Amino acid sequence: MNISTTLPPNLLPDDASPDWMNKGDNAWQLTAATLIGMQSIPGLMILYGGAVKKKWAVNSAIMVLYAFAAVLVCWVIFGYQLSFGDRLVPFWGKPDIALDQKYLFKKACLGMLPNATMVYFKFVFAAITLILIAGALLGRMNFKAWMLFVPLWLTFSYTYGVFSIWSLNGFLSKMGIIDYSGEYVIHLSSGVAGFTAAYGVGPRLNKDRERFPPNNILVMLTGAGLLWMAVQGMITGLVCITPAAGVVQGWAAIIMGLFSGSITWFTMMVVHKNSKLLQKVDDTMAILHTHAIVGMLGGILTGIFAESRLCKLFYGAYNEYVGLFYGLHMNRSKSGFRQMGIQIIGILFVIVLNVITTSLICLFVRLFIPLRMFAEDMEIGDEAAHGEVAYAIWGQVEKLENSSSKYGSSNYDDIEASVSKKKGS
Repeated sequence: MNISTTLPPNLLPDDASPDWMNKGDNAWQLTAATLIGMQSIPGLMILYGGAVKKKWAVNSAIMVLYAFAAVLVCWVIFGYQLSFGDRLVPFWGKPDIALDQKYLFKKACLGMLPNATMVYFKFVFAAITLILIAGALLGRMNFKAWMLFVPLWLTFSYTYGVFSIWSLNGFLSKMGIIDYSGEYVIHLSSGVAGFTAAYGVGPRLNKDRERFPPNNILVMLTGAGLLWMAVQGMITGLVCITPAAGVVQGWAAIIMGLFSGSITWFTMMVVHKNSKLLQKVDDTMAILHTHAIVGMLGGILTGIFAESRLCKLFYGAYNEYVGLFYGLHMNRSKSGFRQMGIQIIGILFVIVLNVITTSLICLFVRLFIPLRMFAEDMEIGDEAAHGEVAYAIWGQVEKLENSSSKYGSSNYDDIEASVSKKKGS
């Protein structure tokens, strides 16, 4: 059989396996993308589902599933090209679909890989960013509002940051920012956006904030194992090394791990508990500390410990990317301080971008759908939101007759007061 007759006319064997493609690199890139995707599904899905109260297990898992699916659709239709396409405006590429065969089998902008692989690889990063934001909103966000929030935030916040930092046409990329695996694009962005959105949505019920035990620790730890991040200890080291992966020596990675664990513990257990301002915002999974604060720390430490020889392996330019430590050691202090300055500019850009865009998106969504569930429905949880329960325990399978599937006012103080009044009577 002639193999050319079994393929579409525009996809002949030479096109499917071009000479420029490195099959080993391509295979590893696909493998790495799949492993990252598994951090979201099932990793974060079952981590969130096990870490929350039993009444929120289904809702938390479905928020993750929806975000993963919605991002995929938006990413291939317009998100990838907005993030990596030819420059349209200073922070955006030209919107276009990324599903055309002729485009998918062309060489990607970096590496000996086709665009098809790169679209998939970058998608899983986009998906996990939205899923991390969900961690700050568990236990009270109106699911319909979440359905609208996800594509809006991906379009008007995530793609801005990606184009600026990862695209070859981005202004921070041209300046020489080091963000190898997404410290700024993923962790700092999700931490700031999650905290901002949590402020817009409002807190959980008071009793849920005071006592929110995990409903299944073993399930939670299973999800944690898939990510190698759990109970805030492992995650901080994972987040901190993200921008520096492959561009710092092993001893520097150990120092970064020590700083990330200790500083985050201090901000979470000391600063947060003694700050009335921070306590006003209900960040369910402590995304601010484990992603935003560690994200800033990782970006700065990368600016200190990045080594030119290692940076050359990825960026292809020797002595253009120099951490402050090596800059001082090589009598190139100006280059070292310049790198630190670029890293700090990147941090400020991501913070300002996400505070503004996330606030505007929350205000826009609120015009059509309340961001927060009725307090009465929050008392019930999954059954009110989805008509399901996580565990069908014998004798408890009947649905509550007073469950309400309607979502209402975001004025949670008035709602909680009315619920307390009803209980008192």
